[in-house]
Amino acid sequence: MGILAQHVPSIEQLKPGLIEIIEESGGNKQFFLSGGFAIVQPNSHLTINAVEGFPLEDFSEEAVRSQIAEAQKIASGNGSEQDIAEAKIELEVMKNPHAAAEQVLESLQAAMK
Repeated sequence: MGILAQHVPSIEQLKPGLIEIIEESGGNKQFFLSGGFAIVQPNSHLTINAVEGFPLEDFSEEAVRSQIAEAQKIASGNGSEQDIAEAKIELEVMKNPHAAAEQVLESLQAAMK
């Protein structure tokens, strides 16, 4: 989704994924969001409301892969009830509602290239 001058005001739900902000100066910034909302104001200003957002450079492919593997191991029954519940929540947060955790990892990997 791109926001240009005279964009129609709207509210869009954001799924977990990458956003890129292209600055007027020509620079850009990339963030991985856990989800949220993008609100286009009548003056074509964009507001993004998200629970969590992290600069893409904070991620490492190996760390993400390791975190998913550890959460899957715990969620499969290797821990206390609380640990298992937390691991299942972690996996749910890390995966797109319609995709497996591996697909989220793939989108992160592609974004980091």
